[in-house]
Amino acid sequence: MPIERHHVGKRLSDAVVFTPGNERIVFLAGQVADDKDADMSTQTKQVLASIDRLLAEVGSDKSRLLSATIFLPDMADFPALNAVWEAWVVAGQTPARATVEAALAHPAYKVEIQVVATAPA
Repeated sequence: MPIERHHVGKRLSDAVVFTPGNERIVFLAGQVADDKDADMSTQTKQVLASIDRLLAEVGSDKSRLLSATIFLPDMADFPALNAVWEAWVVAGQTPARATVEAALAHPAYKVEIQVVATAPA
């Protein structure tokens, strides 16, 4: 059962793909915005674009999401996050999801999202 790692760094891989059978399981590292100075909506859109890009790279897409964990340093941003998230997810294909209030790696980050998805073998 092969394991593929994409964009391997010193502490993490941006994506890890495990193929136990006919489907591959894709684990993405937590994604953060490119622009730390952007507002919540813009940061969320950047994070979701990064997730789209990484999923496409391994032959998957957001319709194949199994779960998402969302980290927010300030739960006051929850409504803004949800507005962007709801426009992005595929209706009827929404993943299991948890949202957690947590300090992020840099104080300017407003959101971090980690997902697990499947991809065809």
